[in-house]
Amino acid sequence: MEELKKFNTTKFLSFALGFFGLQFAWQMRIILSGPVTENLGASPFIFGLIWLAGPFTGMVVQPLIGALSDKTTLRFGRRRPYLLGGALLSALALWALPNSELITNTIGTNMNLTIHPLAALCFAAVMIWILDACVNIAQGPYRALVPDVVPQEQHSVANSYISLAIGLGSVVAAGAAPFLKWAFNYQMSINAQFIMAALAFLLGMTWTCMTIKERKYEPKEEEQTEKFDFIKSLKDFFALSPEVGKICWMQFFTWIGNMCMMIYFTQYAIHTVYGVPDLSAVSEAIKSSYDHAVLAGTNFSSICFAIFNLVCFVVAIPIGFLSVKFGNKKVHIISMLSMALAFLGMAFCHEPKFVAVLMGLSGLGWASICALPFAMLSQYIKPGTEGSVMGIFNIFIAGPQVFVCTLVSWFINKCSFNVFDGLNYHWEYTFLIGAACLVAASLIASRVKEKGVNQG
Repeated sequence: MEELKKFNTTKFLSFALGFFGLQFAWQMRIILSGPVTENLGASPFIFGLIWLAGPFTGMVVQPLIGALSDKTTLRFGRRRPYLLGGALLSALALWALPNSELITNTIGTNMNLTIHPLAALCFAAVMIWILDACVNIAQGPYRALVPDVVPQEQHSVANSYISLAIGLGSVVAAGAAPFLKWAFNYQMSINAQFIMAALAFLLGMTWTCMTIKERKYEPKEEEQTEKFDFIKSLKDFFALSPEVGKICWMQFFTWIGNMCMMIYFTQYAIHTVYGVPDLSAVSEAIKSSYDHAVLAGTNFSSICFAIFNLVCFVVAIPIGFLSVKFGNKKVHIISMLSMALAFLGMAFCHEPKFVAVLMGLSGLGWASICALPFAMLSQYIKPGTEGSVMGIFNIFIAGPQVFVCTLVSWFINKCSFNVFDGLNYHWEYTFLIGAACLVAASLIASRVKEKGVNQG
């Protein structure tokens, strides 16, 4: 194996640019999929079911792609084909998603078909599933690049640069439309925002693939003929160390808490902070009367996500260095508890300025979530298994989302109350669930025994 050279700042930035694009695209999906699908007729429960795209593709795609990338021997590299392929297909889905109604109507007209009223919603759901699958195709091999090309003593810093890219990508994605509205009184359309995300993902990933050189990999003869066995890979994964199981349970509860905010915040902003009733089953006249409030709530959500990710961007690198000094576990616990505290505040106070401040506090936890669990796990990875290990670890990110997309959305769907123009829902209840899960994750993290970098 070739000796790994230390990364300098320029190389770290080039390495992280692809994740900037990936997160840019993902942030647009988080902020805008709710308004797009609700306008096409999705109730809170249906919206949650559409979000199942992420966890299901994550649990299936990432372990498989991770294992395939471990054994890929193309001249272009082990990981790079998956990074570029995922970015290209995601860009196509990002273009099609906001145009779902136009595309289905065009197909119906050209083929003389009668289009069902829910056809556009079904098409949008398929595009979301494709987008999520392709993001996962890129994400697993990207995480595996860290132990592939970065020296072990720089793993925490490398993951912190990924956190920095996640924060900056999300800030730009979330802040672009509100900034243009504030600075130039120009409201960027949803279509334009999705196209911007497609370009950012494709161009950022292309740059990373062009500038980061992968080590030449020569698989052993038995590795070339060995087929991917998920059960065996799972057993090998948990055999790495008893601490791996604790890290996985920590990650499981962390992501239940995190996704309670990620999935439902835009709906919380529109319907709880700005008081817009549910619009999935009302007349076009009522929908039109709330256009301004929906736009205001969506822009407020974008601003809050920009603040949330700006904090992540600012603290990402300091968190990496603090974790080197004080240990990953201690820094991660403090960060998660700060996020839980912010969630509790948003559950009980819906004043916009206070909510924006609390979203900033949540950004501390997000910066840590994006980096430190992966740094904790990377201490136990055996060379040659990076892709499959990161793919299996993603199950404990994707799996919790199934819980959030089904049971939590069902619970919110049951927590309705009457308002002037129909119904509304208690979206703020998701933050109570999220806070409880983050506290549980912190307690589990306190039981993890960290392995020193220089230990055997």
